[in-house]
Amino acid sequence: MADMDGVAPDPAAALQVALAAATEAGCVLVAMRGEAARMQATSKSSLRDLVTAADLAAEEAIVMRLRAAFADHAIEAEESMRDALDERPRWFVDPLDGTVNYVHGLPAYCVSIALWHRGAPLVAVVHAPALRERFWAARGHGAWVEQLDAAGAPCSAPARLATSACEALGDALVATGFAYRRHELSNPNVGNFERLILRLRDIRRCGSAALDLAWTAAGRLDGYWELHLSPHDVAAGGMLVLEAGGVVSDARGAADWLRAGHILAAPRAMHAALAREIEV
Repeated sequence: MADMDGVAPDPAAALQVALAAATEAGCVLVAMRGEAARMQATSKSSLRDLVTAADLAAEEAIVMRLRAAFADHAIEAEESMRDALDERPRWFVDPLDGTVNYVHGLPAYCVSIALWHRGAPLVAVVHAPALRERFWAARGHGAWVEQLDAAGAPCSAPARLATSACEALGDALVATGFAYRRHELSNPNVGNFERLILRLRDIRRCGSAALDLAWTAAGRLDGYWELHLSPHDVAAGGMLVLEAGGVVSDARGAADWLRAGHILAAPRAMHAALAREIEV
């Protein structure tokens, strides 16, 4: 599985490693949830931005699997691992996206893993253990979802994802989110919310960027935008939307959504209209 000469890794092989890593991390999260997780949570960038022992343990499990299979790849993870930027294939890891939900006992949290190479995604996995769903994609092979049993193993045939057919903002159910440091920001996304809540059918705020993107890929949501994000928040979910036939950009409509710090994902027929409404 090595990539010593810079040739893109095999997406099928990489996907199997990512699925195994996500499943293991999901088991860690389920085992460590509960009152202990809430009591042991500590703050990072703000009082709202939490990290738990479960975040760290899940990240360690993922990184160990990725290092064992792809020793020459770079890893950029949320909590403790960030290799220097270079031309190697790069794994983006969020071991627990939706930590606040997790700490408060809400099931909307997930493991997010993606492999990128030469500026494009190759593999994506968004694994939601409490919801017993796993979303995944490999470049050129579509995006898929499967139901899981209590041990995290698939218990249904994968179903192919497709973004919704929504065209009009007035018919759209869209998701967004708000930064932990919103009280410090000149644009905390509140103005966009106030304006769009009057134009859209409704807005949801799930608390997990990766799940919002996965649900957009599945057509459950008609779009998603958010500001003040990091690459590990969007690397996997954005690929799911692309492979499901949607459009992903930064919130201004430009192509570099991975590191722009903001994202917009929507069906092709509605993306431009939604982009015109968002201020960054």
